[in-house]
Amino acid sequence: MPTPSAQRSWRDALAIYRRPPVLTMLFLGFSAGLPFLLVFSTLSAWLRSDGVEVAAIGFFAWIGILYSIKFFWAPVVDRLALPGLTRAFGQRRGWMLLAQAMIATGLVGLASLDPLGHLPMVAAFALLVAFGSATQDIAIDAFRIESAPEDLQAAMASTYIIGYRGGLIAAGAGALYVASLVSWHAAYLAMAALVAVGVVTVLVRPEPERLALTTQLIHEPRVRAFLRASRGRPAWQRRLGAWAIGAVVCPFTDFFARHRLKALWLLVFVAVFRISDLAMASMANPLYIDLGFSLAAIANVTNVFGIAMSIGGGLLGGLLVARYGVGPILVLGATATALTNLLFVVLALAGDSLPMLVVTIVGDNLSNGLASAVFIAFLSGLTSRAYTATQYALFSSLMTLPGKFLSGFGGLVVAGQGYPGFFLLASLLGLPAIALAVWVSRDRSLVPAPKAA
Repeated sequence: MPTPSAQRSWRDALAIYRRPPVLTMLFLGFSAGLPFLLVFSTLSAWLRSDGVEVAAIGFFAWIGILYSIKFFWAPVVDRLALPGLTRAFGQRRGWMLLAQAMIATGLVGLASLDPLGHLPMVAAFALLVAFGSATQDIAIDAFRIESAPEDLQAAMASTYIIGYRGGLIAAGAGALYVASLVSWHAAYLAMAALVAVGVVTVLVRPEPERLALTTQLIHEPRVRAFLRASRGRPAWQRRLGAWAIGAVVCPFTDFFARHRLKALWLLVFVAVFRISDLAMASMANPLYIDLGFSLAAIANVTNVFGIAMSIGGGLLGGLLVARYGVGPILVLGATATALTNLLFVVLALAGDSLPMLVVTIVGDNLSNGLASAVFIAFLSGLTSRAYTATQYALFSSLMTLPGKFLSGFGGLVVAGQGYPGFFLLASLLGLPAIALAVWVSRDRSLVPAPKAA
């Protein structure tokens, strides 16, 4: 724990939210959140309302795989210069603009179709939107990490979460509202117009400072060794080989070279930090329904209290990190995430109790918002500025995959142990994350103390 003299005052901590890089993430977060529901629940509602068979709609869930495998093309986003765009706007802004163009094109394409008669084209345009969205995520994460020092990352993560939630609201409730008043085609055209929020933000904000690609590559020992060994080969082969080593190999070797024996434990920590809340997510709604809550009550509580607490938790996480540093708040976030799963145990035992449902939703979303903000800040500090896009894409994918995998077995556990047993087990899954968070918080090479004001 840093001494009080090394901590910012509360006024200085709050002032962080007025910094331009922090405010920028509010709008880029909106741009990242907007496409997500438009290829999932909102699209499913449109397809079903137009008479598409449920079995066919189920296959559209596979589109989400693109978000989980984005690290495969992250090296390209990290290192490949786009003709015209990179020269005019820079590496990060150029890729964001290209991704936003793909999103807008896909949404306009969807708006022009009748789903019942053109389902393959609907799938193709939805894939374009999802690919553009995942690519935009890669570029935004790299832009965020490179735009500001480490002590601003938690606050930037907080405003990003708020903006992302705003994008989800626009793509969910907003699109449904427009569809009910006008048409689904008008709804998707309106969502395509909202892509302009991200475009304008990219145009008005500067490109982060970073070394030129050639300069980065020439400083890599493995690249220099390859160039020495490949003398006499055609120039294009040497350039391609140097790029592949610098873009694909070096981001991984860099992480292990910097952290050595700690590297594997850090990867384990990344994999288990969110496992407790992700593993239980698939059984939350079935619990509410089986307890007898109406769909209206579930929607009202999760939308009103859930979204408000998620935003509040993100802001609180950013504020606490600015005040006390990443280390202590990592422990707090891991502990809160595990403990709030016990609220679901109490809810399962209490039955149809609306006050307990409110308490459960408030606690769960507040802890998740706080934990997400501090963990994004931690991952940002763990990422090398030379390989931001590739390394962060790998971390963010590793962060969600174990929990999502385990959540698939939630129904089997509930069938065998009941809801109280399932959520107790989900809470216990958080114990390794707490232990590793304590270890990480004590290592000043991983989580330096906050700078004095």
